[in-house]
Amino acid sequence: MNRLLWPALALAASLAAANGAAAQVKLGVAGPITGGSAAFGAQLKQGVEQAVEDINAAGGILGQKVVVSVGDDRADPKEGVSVANKFVGDGVKFVVGHFNSGVTMPASEVYQENGILEITPAATNPKITERKMWNIFRTCGRDDQQGSVAGDYIAKHFKDKRVAVVHDKTTYGEGLAQETRKNMNAKGVKEIFFEGINKDDKDFSALVSKLRAAKPDLVYWGGLHDTGGLILRQMRDGGLQAPFMGADGIASDEFAVIAGPGAEGTLMTYGPDPRKRDVAKAAVAKFRAKKFEPEAYTLYSYAAVELIKQAAEAAKSLDPKKVAAELASGRTFKTVLGDLSYDKKGDVTRLDYVVYTWRKGPDGKISYFEN
Repeated sequence: MNRLLWPALALAASLAAANGAAAQVKLGVAGPITGGSAAFGAQLKQGVEQAVEDINAAGGILGQKVVVSVGDDRADPKEGVSVANKFVGDGVKFVVGHFNSGVTMPASEVYQENGILEITPAATNPKITERKMWNIFRTCGRDDQQGSVAGDYIAKHFKDKRVAVVHDKTTYGEGLAQETRKNMNAKGVKEIFFEGINKDDKDFSALVSKLRAAKPDLVYWGGLHDTGGLILRQMRDGGLQAPFMGADGIASDEFAVIAGPGAEGTLMTYGPDPRKRDVAKAAVAKFRAKKFEPEAYTLYSYAAVELIKQAAEAAKSLDPKKVAAELASGRTFKTVLGDLSYDKKGDVTRLDYVVYTWRKGPDGKISYFEN
């Protein structure tokens, strides 16, 4: 072969490789992959990975394959910022995550500064979408919506009863507790107890003693399943039988494993179970075939990837700002959660919370069932 052809062929191969590398949609998924909230991190990761697998099998997004990077924020705001900066360095343009509100907010600022679109499947604090940022959306609802549903339920079923409110001092937990308190107060129910605990504690004997002295008819919990499960177990061990009520943060079957038999009868606000939607049947079957139960935020994460694909195709562009503009346009998108559309803030336009009760299912395990 002519020696002069070698440099040209090498350059052509190099350019082809570079173009092949560029012809990818880089998507990050971020959440607590390790630590006490790892069950939720697994939901985000599994939901995204299955959606990407399905989308790539159908040709990708605008003809480009999607590649996934996973970031473990350990439910810590500083780690969340580190994950966000790593995604920036890796050239990620779209992020599904984070899980915790207190992690989502600082990470979203990094994404905004670097032109990255973020869709959180789970972060519910109202401030997330109240900051006039172009790049943040969510597939879940908000704590002021959830607090309204919880407050209505408490006012209806525990009127003239003694209600205690406990939270974990996090952006999510305290914010949710405040919203629920505000709404039940507006309907004439005044709490007898409002207190924050440290989410990483394991011994809640002092809290249980205070609760016993307060003699509540209901204990409302603003926080996640791991800490809430420990509190409930120690309440029951301490002889306190008052019903327990939580929110989407306890929507994991691990809650009942941690809390034990005393979890039965627990009340919970959360969206209508997406696993029961006809549009989700095919996706649910794929998860179950892989021995993963797509509870809680799994399908919310799957839907986030569907939204990115549909908005990019509507925009005929993979420019995150153009994709975001399509999401905020009022257009209706078809997802495993059903039809979704967005307001200008980045919130879904439907109120999406109902009340569940934890009880034994046909298999004898305690799980959550819609009332």
